[in-house]
This record gives sequence, structure tokens and C-alpha cells, in this order.
Amino acid sequence: MATRLQILVEDKNFNPALESEHGLAMLVEGDGIKFIFDCGQTGMAWRNAEKLGVDLKKIKTAVISHAHYDHGGGFTELLKYAKIKTLYTGENFFNKKFNWDGSKYVFKGVTFMERDFERLHITYKKCGEMLQLDDKIFLVGKFNRTYDFETVPDKFFVGMAKKKVADTFSDEICMVLRGDDGISVVAACSHVGILNIVSTVVERFNEPVVRLVGGVHLLNADDELIDKTVAELKNLGVKDFKLCHCSGEKVCAKVNSENLSTGSVIDL
Repeated sequence: MATRLQILVEDKNFNPALESEHGLAMLVEGDGIKFIFDCGQTGMAWRNAEKLGVDLKKIKTAVISHAHYDHGGGFTELLKYAKIKTLYTGENFFNKKFNWDGSKYVFKGVTFMERDFERLHITYKKCGEMLQLDDKIFLVGKFNRTYDFETVPDKFFVGMAKKKVADTFSDEICMVLRGDDGISVVAACSHVGILNIVSTVVERFNEPVVRLVGGVHLLNADDELIDKTVAELKNLGVKDFKLCHCSGEKVCAKVNSENLSTGSVIDL
């Protein structure tokens, strides 16, 4: 069986029966495995799931790519629909995240905490460099910073009320899917740089990445950076692009990406 991804919420929506918001949530289904990858901002993804005929009561596992509100904010609402038994994140997930808006720090993280899991009877597992979920699905983190032009904007911070430092997104993870035609990377937001993510996967799996799915964080990038990034992604083996969320229309047009939106289904 191919691995199937269904987008339960993202920024775009072409189905009037569904809702959309800035964020990302997916249902992942494979041979004997079914889980949520990212949770959107609110409970909107789970309302969409019900409209799409997804039985959330059968979902026992969730993965959150990083601790920003638009990827993890809907986790607590998910617990009203699904009996989550296991949550996977990257390391340093509970470092509180903020954006500097020019005059003040604005909280942009998640509101639940690790100490909540014992009360909720949830097993919490952290992904370091790699964690295998089944024979076709892997989580990957602790990315190599190979491309020095892929920098994190200086508005992102982590820390406590009186002490904050620049956010390096050490919590970020991606998903890797093995298929008949090679491996695919599913990236949620690519704050560490999509080339850093893909090149790390190429190195650890010792094979090219043939397909890139999700968000590549080039929404506000100029043409020079987009062209440079696309050329190098193709050098790394990427032939098929299925982009959404924070990617931006310019990069989607340059790579002829499938026009993904809330409700889209992808078979890999």
C-alpha cells in the first residue's frame, strides 16, 4: 500500500464545505499505521476531518514538526476527538517561542507543557537525528547547517520572560517516506532551510530525495534566492514538488508544483 497524505487544514481552501487557516495539519496512512502530522492552529483541522469522513477516534499517534502555534496549537483540541497515546516531537520542543515585532516580543508557541502528559496518559517521544515509525516512515531532525545562505530571520526568539536568545529551530523535524520510486521528504515549515533539510536526508539515507511535499518557507524570498534554492534542490535529486503552507506562489510556479490545499490527497 502506498502512503497516503490528506491535508486536513492549510492556508488555502477550494472546497466550500471545508475551512482553512494559516497552518498545517495532515493525516498520514500507511500499511498498519495511521497518525496526525502537525495540528494547525485551532480545532479547525478536526472539524474538516469529520466532514471528510476521517474517523479520528482511531488515531492514537501524533507528530508535531516544531513548536509554533500554527503547527502545534491544535493539539489540545485534537484530544477532544482522538485518544492520543503517543506524541513525537523534536528535541527542545518546549522552549517557548516568540517573535519580535519591532517593539515587543509576541508569544508564538504552544500552550501545553510536557508535565501535562502524565495526567493525559500520553507517552512522549523525542526524535534526535532519526526515528523510524515503520518500514516506510521515518522522522528526521538535528539537521546539518550546510548552506550558509539559509539563515533564520532575526525576528525569531526562544526563552523565558526575561531571557531570550535567537531561535535556531533545533526542535524542527521532518518526515521521510520510502516509496517504490525513492524517498520523499515531507517538510512542515523548513525554518532551518529546505536545502539543509533535504541534504541531511540525502546524507543519512545515502540516496537522492525524489519528491518534496509541504512547506519550504520561501513566501517572502526574492527571485535570486528562490532560483538558487530550486536549482540546488534539483541537484539533490528532487523531481516532483507538492508544496503548500509557507512556500509562496512564486516558488510553486517555478517548480510547477501541484496546487495543494485543504482536503488535498497525496499518494506516495
